[in-house]
Amino acid sequence: MRFIASFMVLICHIGIVLVPRVQKPWLNWTEPYVYALGPTGVVFFFVLSGFVLTWAARPGDTSRRFWRRRLVKVYPNHLVTLGAAVALMLLTNHAVTAANTVPTLFLVQSWIPDQEVVLNYTSNAPTWSLACELLFYLAFPLLLPLLRRIRVERLWLWLGGVALLICTLPFVALLLPDQPMMTNTDVPWWPLWFTYYFPVSRMLEFMLGMLTAQIVLSGRWIGLPLLPAMLLAGVSFVITAGFVPEMYSQTSAIALFLALLIAAGATADVRSHPSFFRRRTMIFLGEISFALYMVHWLVILYGPMQMADADGWYGHSTVNRALLDAGLTVAITLLLAWLLYRLVERPAVRRWSRPAAQGRSSPAADAGPGPAARLRGDR
Repeated sequence: MRFIASFMVLICHIGIVLVPRVQKPWLNWTEPYVYALGPTGVVFFFVLSGFVLTWAARPGDTSRRFWRRRLVKVYPNHLVTLGAAVALMLLTNHAVTAANTVPTLFLVQSWIPDQEVVLNYTSNAPTWSLACELLFYLAFPLLLPLLRRIRVERLWLWLGGVALLICTLPFVALLLPDQPMMTNTDVPWWPLWFTYYFPVSRMLEFMLGMLTAQIVLSGRWIGLPLLPAMLLAGVSFVITAGFVPEMYSQTSAIALFLALLIAAGATADVRSHPSFFRRRTMIFLGEISFALYMVHWLVILYGPMQMADADGWYGHSTVNRALLDAGLTVAITLLLAWLLYRLVERPAVRRWSRPAAQGRSSPAADAGPGPAARLRGDR
């Protein structure tokens, strides 16, 4: 599932460049759906983070160990790709400034409502989402004990309340100034930043994932099978992308349906129900999905599509040329993602995710059966 979400972001970012370049009227109907793929993938990541961390939490773990594991998972890939971005910017004569590098280095750019800081079009712009993830990781050890105090019969009520709060954010954003506009769009920047980039706003999706995991673990899951959950998520995507204004469709309108999909997928795994996502190829692609997310924008900028060029957003292309550029971009991204995973991410996690004195043993391994074993035994 992680790979599909990462691939949706990749296709979105390829599409926002190539669809306007082709300039074919028969392609116009695809634009809202192509553009919605990326935001939907990001919502999925945020909900999944809350779900997986709650699902995998073990007694005896400490906040320091948890934070160490998460930083080791994120920062090696981030530092390598940011270094590559700065080198490419220098080689192609793009400005390297404190605004487009320093906040990104420390992953605080999403807290600063400045387009040059958050968007970083010639740098590794998608890392804005990692600034949100860092807030999630910081808050998780504090939120989990509070979550576990909720009475099980009230979990669905809490889930509905958080989903409703997510849906209200775009309306709250209407109170913000409608100037300036986001670069090259007619979307007001301040409402967009508040609903889409502001880490506190996106925290609600993380909490939605936490609540969903607790519902499954506590035996309160409604039993929605995986295939109907996929269909429900797909229909909600088609409706929100095609018929709901952008400010509302990007985050609020689909988060609950993605939470249900994730819960259905986890339940299918635990109960050994058939699942396409459990195939060996999909597991491998899922393992490299974070690396794919981290490298894909740089390939789009400086690879075959040459989006970093001054006229990159305004060029013209044939359908065949666009398909060739897209195919090469996907292939190069997958290759670089595999290399980043094998050479950076996996060695870093194995070497630094646990204190040296702990050796190969971990709190998770010593804390008794995990969620899957408990669910099999209890239900």
